[in-house]
Amino acid sequence: MAGHGRTVSGRLTSLSRVFLLPLALLAGLVAAGPARAGSDAFGETSEAKAPAEFVALSDVDPTILQEMRYFTPHNFVGVRIDGYEQPLCILTRPAAEALHKAQVTLRAQGYSLKVYDCYRPQRAVDHFVAWAEDLDDEAMKAEFYPDVDKSRLFLDGYIAAKSGHSRGSTTDLTIVKLPAVPTRPYRPGETLVPCYAPQAQRFPDNSVDMGTGFDCFDTLSHTLDPRIQGEQLKNRLLLKNTLEDLGFVNLAEEWWHYTYKPELFPDTYFDFPVSRRSLLSAAVGP
Repeated sequence: MAGHGRTVSGRLTSLSRVFLLPLALLAGLVAAGPARAGSDAFGETSEAKAPAEFVALSDVDPTILQEMRYFTPHNFVGVRIDGYEQPLCILTRPAAEALHKAQVTLRAQGYSLKVYDCYRPQRAVDHFVAWAEDLDDEAMKAEFYPDVDKSRLFLDGYIAAKSGHSRGSTTDLTIVKLPAVPTRPYRPGETLVPCYAPQAQRFPDNSVDMGTGFDCFDTLSHTLDPRIQGEQLKNRLLLKNTLEDLGFVNLAEEWWHYTYKPELFPDTYFDFPVSRRSLLSAAVGP
């Protein structure tokens, strides 16, 4: 999901997708504010430019579809997320090149990849945390977490203070049948339908049927949930097998979440904005 992290017993998913911090420690981090690279135990950096190893996915493969959900209000928060200045997928180059190889394989079968999220700045994760602490804001509950009490988002591991996306080698994605039918824009205020409803009833994503929508806070999102059968399971396995053959590792609690291994920056959480400007400044240098 947006970084939902659960334990080995089935609660290791998270917006940080790494681990859930005790709230006391989280409060200390928020009070301290963002740190420079290497200045804390998490290796967090608030530098405004990307390292040279980061690229725009469209520069590596312009055929991969992009629907960057956190640039839009169609997400579990209901507004554009901090740090998303452009609807742009940014990844480390090895991850982007591996996605290109996956795309070649899928296009030969009549499909295309579509990414929902890629690199995610730390300020975006902080936005998720602040939203989760505001128990009165449930504007998008009916679609994204209809059966989860918002007061349990931290305890159940759906929200955490760090995300593997901030390291640059993790992406959220799906498969679209070609030729792709455009997904209509989300209209703020429209009637919301649960993310686990039958595909014909939930928001009309052009993805193949994966059994739930993207960022669905529900156990049905677990990649191999036994209730997912038939065409839905076939679609999940097509994505899983294609990506795992190229070095990606799936987060078992989220059918859409994959990390390319080995990561170039396994211990660093970046905070440069999602924008061409961040990449251009990296190319130009100081």
